[in-house]
Amino acid sequence: LDWWQADRYCEQHFAQLLFEPQDSEQGSLSKLLQSHHIRGSVWLKERDSVLHKTKRRRGHTVPVLVFRDKTDTKYVKVLSDFPALPAVTACAHLQWDTRTQEIATIFSYAVPAFMNEFQLRGFVDEEGFVRFALIVHGHHSPYLPVFRADGQWHHFCVTWQQENGTWAIYADGKRRAAASGLCSVGPAAPQAIFGQGTFIIGQDQDSLGGTFRAKESFSGNITDLHIWQKVLSTEHIEQVRSCWVVEQDLVFGWSSNALEVESTVQAVATQLLCPGPVEECRVLEVGSSGFSYASCLQTLPFICHYSKDAYWQLRRAQLESSHSLASRVNTLAVRTVIPDSVFTSGVQDMNLSVALDALDILATVLREGEVPMLEPSDLLAVLQLLKQVSDLEIQEGDELEMLEQLGQYYMEVTELILEEQNTGTWSSISQVIRGPMAVVELCDRMVSLLVPLLTTERTKITIQHGNIGLHRVTVKNMWFGYGSLQRCLSSSGTSAVSQGTAAPDGGHKYLSTTVGTAVISSTLLSDSQEISTSVRYRLQHRVQVPRGAVFSLVLLHVSPDAGGMWSTAGCSVAKSLPDSTACFCNHTTNFAILLQVYEMKRTTKEEFTLQTLTFIGCGVSFCALMVTFILFLVVRVPKSERTTVHKNLILALAAGEALLMFSELAKTNQVLCFMVTAFLHLFFMAAFSWMLVEGLLLWSKVVAVNMSEGRRMKFYYVTGWGLPVLIVGVTLATSFNKYVAANHCWLNVQTNVIWAFVGPVLFILAVNSFVLLRVVTVTVASARRRSKMLTPNSSLESQMGTQIWATAKPVLVLLPVLGLTWLCGLLVHLSIVWAYVFVVLNSLQGLYIFLVYALYNSEVRNAIQRMKDKKKA
Repeated sequence: LDWWQADRYCEQHFAQLLFEPQDSEQGSLSKLLQSHHIRGSVWLKERDSVLHKTKRRRGHTVPVLVFRDKTDTKYVKVLSDFPALPAVTACAHLQWDTRTQEIATIFSYAVPAFMNEFQLRGFVDEEGFVRFALIVHGHHSPYLPVFRADGQWHHFCVTWQQENGTWAIYADGKRRAAASGLCSVGPAAPQAIFGQGTFIIGQDQDSLGGTFRAKESFSGNITDLHIWQKVLSTEHIEQVRSCWVVEQDLVFGWSSNALEVESTVQAVATQLLCPGPVEECRVLEVGSSGFSYASCLQTLPFICHYSKDAYWQLRRAQLESSHSLASRVNTLAVRTVIPDSVFTSGVQDMNLSVALDALDILATVLREGEVPMLEPSDLLAVLQLLKQVSDLEIQEGDELEMLEQLGQYYMEVTELILEEQNTGTWSSISQVIRGPMAVVELCDRMVSLLVPLLTTERTKITIQHGNIGLHRVTVKNMWFGYGSLQRCLSSSGTSAVSQGTAAPDGGHKYLSTTVGTAVISSTLLSDSQEISTSVRYRLQHRVQVPRGAVFSLVLLHVSPDAGGMWSTAGCSVAKSLPDSTACFCNHTTNFAILLQVYEMKRTTKEEFTLQTLTFIGCGVSFCALMVTFILFLVVRVPKSERTTVHKNLILALAAGEALLMFSELAKTNQVLCFMVTAFLHLFFMAAFSWMLVEGLLLWSKVVAVNMSEGRRMKFYYVTGWGLPVLIVGVTLATSFNKYVAANHCWLNVQTNVIWAFVGPVLFILAVNSFVLLRVVTVTVASARRRSKMLTPNSSLESQMGTQIWATAKPVLVLLPVLGLTWLCGLLVHLSIVWAYVFVVLNSLQGLYIFLVYALYNSEVRNAIQRMKDKKKA
């Protein structure tokens, strides 16, 4: 077969055309082929091939102009005489500087009569696409996306002709934009691009050959610029992209000798890897073990290659098959529609009539439920037939009514094989067809066959069956109902969703995924060729939204052997509502909303920053707490409930922060890490318990409590130390084996163990928040009464100032000992910024306590003053 047919044949048989072998495999492969009496050339598939169009690639060394940064001095002048150009094509290889989003002039051609005679400009848009605009006689085309701003080499061509002002922009071999009316003139006044002008690369000319502006200059690398005085055909543009020069009507060919290069512009030799003409495909010369190229349309032997797992799964499916579906369909058709084996089926002479008849009978058998559950061999046979039908070539003269009917049957068969009872069957062929997403790819191919149905009168086609449908305008859309794919994607054997899923921003650890909406596929066509464009979708949710869920719109990379892989590249969530999600993507492909549940996971840099901040903050805090504790002991502050509670809080907090600073060192020792975790749990729980005691003590001062001081202190000690010991003891007793996290010496957040800390902390913070609110209320009321008594005639501003200070003072003083700065922890999952705020506030809690309760504490200062006076005396 020719290369295209051979590639299609292998794909229809769930295999791949033999890949180009590695150097170490060549000799043994050649011997193997010779032992099977295979001689001469054999088709190969190159490992770097894209889609199904294998293209030869060859090195091409050229001088490259390097424009570093945007300046008003760097330019290159083309030393060539330009004739009048009624039509023009300019092509080059370009590497765009992605650091700037300002408009850049790739080249400008000016004549004395008109500065903006012929010009190409571009910029990088917010979605990361380079947009080009063409200017002719000062008339400006719209800026349209042509390629991604990825820092890679891209090939572009721009064409224009005076007749109708028709223009086009090509990038990487595909036409990205085209229209007419760009400076078009009537037949009575034809106007070509004027000759004898000045052609400058990298700058916009505001005067002939000069007056450049930095903000409009080009930044990046450019090479291989050629200019023709005609519009090149698509075939010629492909040749130019492949680094083959079209000599006919060439006005300027790329050469260092024909360029006047400004001294600061670097010229370096670089090797480009150019794709070769599409008609050349790779072959293996069996006798010589060498490689060469042959015309892709030549008929040569070929070999289909299976992975071992897929091959044995296919063999097992064939051996265990009862052939019930095949025999039923073949009996009704009175011919072989479904062969006995997917291996032995030959090249079918498939045309529209044969395909329609085959799908009609197959749909009838599946619809009537004569085969309740498809066997693996049945499902493979159906998929093989669907592949063959989607590879049909519609001929002129085919009846369009038959084509539409074929689409109806195709959708019906697709829906029937995705029924719930076939979920297990999909799992059993997971190595051959990795998930039902292969159906999406087949339907996408089928949609392309319906192009002839579209006319100026009929601009829309809709074909629907059950949960699956096609909708077609110039944009082709498909949707697969949530139920039809979710059943099969959720089965244990399929991994289309559960593997290869990344968090949208790399900021979470993946826990689970479900398909939360219908799956849709969208492609934009122009002249039956796919083009890429930006799209915005709004998809309705079909599943209940769990807590901690993250919506991400994803695209599906579909390949015949893999079935599909989820990715988030180029897509972002524009708006997320409980019942739907709106998403924006900078390309068209297959989409669905994945509902993903994540645990917070930060980058290495963020982790390092947080660890550094924690270590520094805890170090300062520990020193401040120890100084405060020593001051309370040494300066003989008058003994009271308040100072006793402060001492216990300081002791617990200092012990916890000292352990926290060095907890990372214990990670490598399992026993030590367990002990560190237990003591961290105990001391931080004790710190919070004493913060609760601080709150209860405050409450006893604000609201009269009928309890003696001695009994109160016993209660405080039981709460401050007894409660943490109890909580840690119960937790260790019930969750000993799942107590410690995998990567840190701290409680395991993957299990419920973490609630042994978070639960009590949230309760304590709630109590202390209520206490603080009550204290503030009492303080403000007291301040208001005192203000009225002492200064009854004071101004409103003065009274408001007094009340604001009365509100702020208790908040500032009590925040550290009540632990309310820990409330920031509830916001940490929203942004890394809150994580930094949380770490800074709480790691410096000790310093705050030192400042408020030692340095600026009147009791401590009075005690120090008494010591000074005593010493002096």
